Parts: sequence; structure tokens; C-alpha cells
Amino acid sequence: MKKNIIYIITVVAIALTSCFDDLDRFPANDTTSEVVYSTFDGTKEALAKIYGAYTLSGQVGPGGKPDIVGLREDQNADFLRNWFNHQETPTDEAHCRWNDAGIPELNYIKFTPTASFTFGLYDKCILQVMYANDFLRNTDGRDYGAQQDEVNYFRGEARFLRAFAYWVLIDNFGNPPFVTEKDDLGILPDQIQRADLFKYIEDELLDLANNQGVKEARANEYGRADMGAVWALLARIYLNAEVYTGTARWTEAITYSKKVIDAGYDLHKNYEHLFLADNNVNNPEMILPIAYDGQSSRVNGGVTFLINGGSRDEYQVKYADKLIHYGIFSNANWNGYMVRKQFIDKFDEGDKRFLFVGENPSLGSDPSDKDNGLQTYKYRNITSASTKDKPVYGSDITFADNDFPLFRLAEQYLIYAEAVVRGGTGGSMDLAVEYFNKLRERAFGNQSKNVANLTAQDILDERARELYWECFRRTDLIRYNQFTSSAYIWEWKGGVKEGRAVSDHYNLFPLPSQDLLANPKLKQNDKY
Repeated sequence: MKKNIIYIITVVAIALTSCFDDLDRFPANDTTSEVVYSTFDGTKEALAKIYGAYTLSGQVGPGGKPDIVGLREDQNADFLRNWFNHQETPTDEAHCRWNDAGIPELNYIKFTPTASFTFGLYDKCILQVMYANDFLRNTDGRDYGAQQDEVNYFRGEARFLRAFAYWVLIDNFGNPPFVTEKDDLGILPDQIQRADLFKYIEDELLDLANNQGVKEARANEYGRADMGAVWALLARIYLNAEVYTGTARWTEAITYSKKVIDAGYDLHKNYEHLFLADNNVNNPEMILPIAYDGQSSRVNGGVTFLINGGSRDEYQVKYADKLIHYGIFSNANWNGYMVRKQFIDKFDEGDKRFLFVGENPSLGSDPSDKDNGLQTYKYRNITSASTKDKPVYGSDITFADNDFPLFRLAEQYLIYAEAVVRGGTGGSMDLAVEYFNKLRERAFGNQSKNVANLTAQDILDERARELYWECFRRTDLIRYNQFTSSAYIWEWKGGVKEGRAVSDHYNLFPLPSQDLLANPKLKQNDKY
């Protein structure tokens, strides 16, 4: 089914095109919608295009036509690559030794409104919103006969994908422009305040949850959103509600994480296998991925970027007993991303999640030195059937097959535990400890590292070990007031070797200067 979904995404990539220079982001071809939405198959392809906006970087593949004018398919036209650079690069979990425009500002938490990566993340999210709006606008009131119920589920999925895009915007930018399918075409959108956008996202997800807007958990095709994904996103926004609105919602975080936990998902027995090229099969932990295929969805972003960015040619020989092979041979091993020493220090000996190689765990006095800092092999384009003597590669030697987990069960265990520890009601401390220890038992292969009690800091550290390079770290550190403050310092934080606190206004990224110029209704975030 993954192959079918990817095929549809790829085929339909040229059906709906969005190339724009400002916020007026609507298709110019007035006949396109009537053709696409006139049949059930065309409507499903249009839905695939919304999913495809998370997977693909453009219309034809790397070096071709990016979805958005002004973005580069080899750099900032892909959603996941942009999201990773905002969520991981400014933290202890990553450092990029390249000097591309915008990278130093991300490394050292010195964000600027002209950075190309910030423009890329922001506009990819806006694009996803506009694709969803177009889909909802054009399926509203159409008669699909016997397939109407299925199209209604399509509409629910489009609303979910739009809510997810708005969540990324609220988390990173706070107060973005806001538009739905009910707004007139061609107008400049108004700006929405962070608390109001939270309420909108919450209401959309609750409506889907309470009115069967999507299929039951684990009942949809692989790679498509279902009720498990809706509950998982609700749990995630409630976990961070105090940051977004000023009011904590720990009880709701318990409620919805528990719904996911009770829905029949299960932990994968092998942590490493969660991130390999065949992680779309026999993976009971996956709730919703961004799906990739090495032959049908070729991007220089996505998991291909995660593999190449953190890999180095000579390590495949030197550490062959550990990583076996990165699984990419052509345009491979870019040797760009390391992790910082304070993150490495969080792991105990014997933790099977410690998937790092290198010479020097510290970035040292020269963070651009390729020998400083460890690199992770968490993502590799080999399958779970690989052995040390015989690696089994993905379907392509240049582009990865690995799917990226947007939501998986382990996160929900940790949401439940944190919300209980922080005082939410309706949960159990015994159950919180049990869920926490399930992850520890998988990590160590036994109960030797189990705990009897939990603190909030315990959970933050466990989230780092369990969820690194999955686009959580910046959000987690902000929730704990450790991202900009002196409460937690890591090497080169703030641009100095020993690390330092930075201004709290960096808890939000700036709105891109291009959009401020294009839309006078927008006001820049404070102190930018």
C-alpha cells in the first residue's frame, strides 16, 4: 500500500501546481479543479497531493521545479529538511558544520527574518494549508454517490493535515497568517494570534474525534491519517498548551495519549528497526509517517537528508560492526551534522538507542572540524534483514526508502508520563512509571535500568534519548524553559564555545521578511 500511495503522490505532483511570489497562493488555472474533482479517482489523487506536500520538494524531483518559487530543491524546498533544521539544529541534538546561508544562525540561535530555511519551513506549511483548503473547497457539496462516505473521510484527512501544518506554524512562528476554505480567494489573509490558532486547531481535531471525521485507529491505508493520528496530535498540542496559550492542559494530554495507547499499537521490539528502509512493514509502533520511496519520491530532503547529512564515508569501514552500511552510494555521505557533547552525556552504557560513531564527542574549539562531534546512524537505507556480513539495501542507492515517524507510540507513553508528573488528573503514577519503564526495558534489553519514581526532568532526558532527530527537541526544551535560558547550557549555545543563555524572544522564529513585505496585515514577532 505504501508503494501505491507514493505512486499516486508522484503522478499527481503535476496536477496541482503552486508557484507564487507572495501570499496569494492559489492555482492560476481556473479549469484544473473541475477536472481533478469530477471523479472519485481524481479526488483521491488530489488528497495524495496534500500528503505529497509533506514528502516531495517539487514537481519533477531534485534539481527540477520546486513547489515554491525561490526555494532550492537541493536545500530548502523540502518540508522535513526545513523542519529538522528548526527543531534540532539550534539544540544540543545537532550541529551543522556547513556554512550555507542561514545555517550559522540556526546553529547558534541567532535567527533572522531573511534566512532561507525559515522562509522554506514557513512557506511549505502555508502551501500545505492552501492545498487542503483547495481540496475542501472543491469537494464541498459534490455528489460522489456510493463513494460519498469515503470522500467524507478524505475531507477529514485534509482537515487533519491542515491542522498539523498549522501546529507546526504555531509552534515555530506563533502568529502566522490564517485562512481556511471559507475565505474568499485572492485576498491577503489576516494574522491570527497564537492562543486563537491553538483554539482553532483544537476545535478542528475535536470535531474529527467526536464526529468520526476519519477512519478508526489502525483502519486506514498505511501512510494515511486515522483516529490514532488525531488523538496523537491532540495529546501533543495539550502537552504544549501552556507555551501556546498560557494555560496548562495536562489532564487533556493524559486523556488523549491514553486513547492512543489503548488503540492497539505496540512497541517495536527492536529500536534500530524503527528507522530502517523497511519500517513501513511489521511496525506496530507507527501511528502516522511521512512516507518515502527511493524510486518514486526522490528528494534531497526527507530521510535521504537525515542519512546523508549525518554520515561519513570512512565510518562505513571503521565502524562496520556497528552501522553495517548507510545504504546510499551515489551522492552520499555529506558529513554535515554532528551532535553536541551534552546530549551524548545523557546516555548510559548499554543503551541500544546510542547509535553514534566518531572520534571526539565534543565539538571542541572548532565546530566546523569534521573530526569533532559524534554522528548518528539512526537512519540507514538498509532493511531489518541486514546482517554484518550481508547488508540488504533499499530499493535505490541514491534515495532512501525509510519513512519518517510523525507519530509513534513511544511519544504517547512519554506524554502520558509527563502529564501525570506535572499534575494532570485522570491518570496514574503507577501507569506512568510502567510506560516509562517499557521504553527503558527495550533500550537495555532487561529491567536493570527501570525506575520506581519519576520527575519531569527524568522525562525530558528520556525524550532526548528516545526521540532524538525526530523533530521534538526545540519544542521540548522550550516547554521546560531550557532552550534560551541558563537553566541548561550546551557547547556553542549562543555562539560561544562554553555556551550561554540567549534572549527569550528566540523561543519563536521570525516571520519571513518576504511575507511581511507582501502582506501589510502581518506584524513581526517581538524583537525581530
